[in-house]
Amino acid sequence: MHIESANSAQLTEWEKELSAHYERICQHELNLDITRGKPSAEQLNLSDKLDGILSADYRAADGTDTRNYGGLIGLTCARELGADMLQVPTEEVIACGNSSLTLMYHAVMTGYLFGFAGTTPWRELKEPKFLCPVPGYDRHFTICEQLGIGMINIPMGEGGPDMDAVEKHVKEDGDIIGIWCVPKYSNPTGITYSPETVERLAQLGHTANPGFRIFWDNAYSVHDLGHYVGLPSIRSATLENDTVDSVLQFASTSKVTHAGSGVAFVSASSANLDSLKQQMQAMTIGPDKVNQLRHSRFFAEHTTLKDHMHKHADILKPKFECVLEHLQNGLGDTDLGRWEKPEGGYFVSFNTRPGCAKAVVKLAADAGVKLTPAGATFPYGKDPEDSNIRIAPSFPPLDELDTAMAVFVLCVKLASIRQQLQKLA
Repeated sequence: MHIESANSAQLTEWEKELSAHYERICQHELNLDITRGKPSAEQLNLSDKLDGILSADYRAADGTDTRNYGGLIGLTCARELGADMLQVPTEEVIACGNSSLTLMYHAVMTGYLFGFAGTTPWRELKEPKFLCPVPGYDRHFTICEQLGIGMINIPMGEGGPDMDAVEKHVKEDGDIIGIWCVPKYSNPTGITYSPETVERLAQLGHTANPGFRIFWDNAYSVHDLGHYVGLPSIRSATLENDTVDSVLQFASTSKVTHAGSGVAFVSASSANLDSLKQQMQAMTIGPDKVNQLRHSRFFAEHTTLKDHMHKHADILKPKFECVLEHLQNGLGDTDLGRWEKPEGGYFVSFNTRPGCAKAVVKLAADAGVKLTPAGATFPYGKDPEDSNIRIAPSFPPLDELDTAMAVFVLCVKLASIRQQLQKLA
């Protein structure tokens, strides 16, 4: 099916056949959801031994009674887990509550209200802005939008964000104060940053505003589907370039253990950590150390992080294969879309023909399949091409995902053909 070379009569025949199929599906009153990258119940079950693991022994190895107040930067054993995930020294890690998003919000607020390591607070700049690789993570963009921080789209390539564009903006505009990065299995494209990209990012500290920070959201650092995919160390690169203050790294166990009750981590230079801790002291008397101790013992007594993530991969891999098989079998020999084939992470990024994404999402919703809103992967929810759709395979059972993807492929075909017919009318 190549609609660019099809005449009106052929397109009309295809539209008639597909519409009849679509109407039959609508009669089934489906209720399927592939909107967000939540772990499935089967994945959550992998960590159920967290429950009761302490057996009323609340003392950490260093003697800390985890039931009490204190410990602003988290237990050492929890910080060691974060250091393992981020491949950084333990002394450069703070362990907190269950959400790395909360930590990122706190870090942006710190930069905006107070500045980092003695730099000018972002709010005092004329028009503070973040660079936003797109398509990207909607919740990053929401943080900026809520605080009135401007956002500039940066196209994503095979090795990460377009670094020529990044360097140009940073060099020419002193109000650029940050860039969002999901460096491994990027949300939603699945791209892992290349060594060249990491090196060029590490060099930005030489030309950027002194308060500029790279927000390195390494959410999928251990989420390989098959073989291990390496990511160059941004810490090592900034050390070599003498720009170590330019980066803040984040990770969590949200998609490792229990998503709603995990442990989140931030890693940074001592100067940046001091800035964060100064504000944290006014916010909290300390994190949930009982939960941090639970996690530490879980990975010490019941499994290793590597073995645990292999079990996640065994559950996730068939779901990603299901999505990719539907796309290949249904759209592989057409001109109706493009998609990525990720080797890990939680999403598959699909691009319709320009101008079709919203129509596909609406058709799918009317047929009982919920998708992430078109445009959600761009700042302000505005995809200039109206083409990107994020598919989240993790949560639904495989049989429901199989049905949802069959509907999705049908909706892509139908929306594309209807658009082409309108062009020819």
